[in-house]
Amino acid sequence: MALRPLVIAFDVNETVFSLDAVGRALDRAGAPDGTLQRWFGAVLSDGFALTCAGDFAEFRVLAQRTLTRMLGDEAAAARVLEAFATLDPHPDVQPALERLLTAGVPAVTLTNGHAEMTEHLLERAGLRHLVARCHDVGEVRRWKPAALAYQHCARRNDVAPRRLGMVAVHAWDIHGARRAGLVTGYAGRHEGGAPPYFEPADVAADDLTGVIDGLLALPEP
Repeated sequence: MALRPLVIAFDVNETVFSLDAVGRALDRAGAPDGTLQRWFGAVLSDGFALTCAGDFAEFRVLAQRTLTRMLGDEAAAARVLEAFATLDPHPDVQPALERLLTAGVPAVTLTNGHAEMTEHLLERAGLRHLVARCHDVGEVRRWKPAALAYQHCARRNDVAPRRLGMVAVHAWDIHGARRAGLVTGYAGRHEGGAPPYFEPADVAADDLTGVIDGLLALPEP
């Protein structure tokens, strides 16, 4: 039985921050419709493949090289990627984080991107005080959904994996976290629902506030 988490980690891209600003930058660069989805999917695919092979590359490196290939222009790709510094949070993020603060449960972030960018975006959005720590997979050189990334986050926050919550809008992230022994919360606002071949989340709701309410309602040991 899943227990109430002592700490809750949030994925960053599309879970906390929308990639709409990157999409608008791609439009200004004259990229075809659907480039954002194809590019982001390709970056994740390459990151996952490197992890499966026991290798590692930083998100910013894969993002730049993949987008340069797609646009055929290195300078244009660099300009588009500058939009990552201007991402806005989804509307359900602040109320979800405030509920955790009220409940006395620390919130942290865990991203395949970069912790320093997450900190910048949280500061920009006025949310930094609601997040205790920002982590990224560079600490273990393995991308999520590799178990090591989640388990390392648990160690960094001095909790057992079964008492660390993982909140995401990506079913693959939830699957990896479940396999690593975490308590999981899936928000369906991005994908609409999790495919049946992934492990289901311990808690599922339409948005982050519903997910947090469900995680906080889990039993204490």
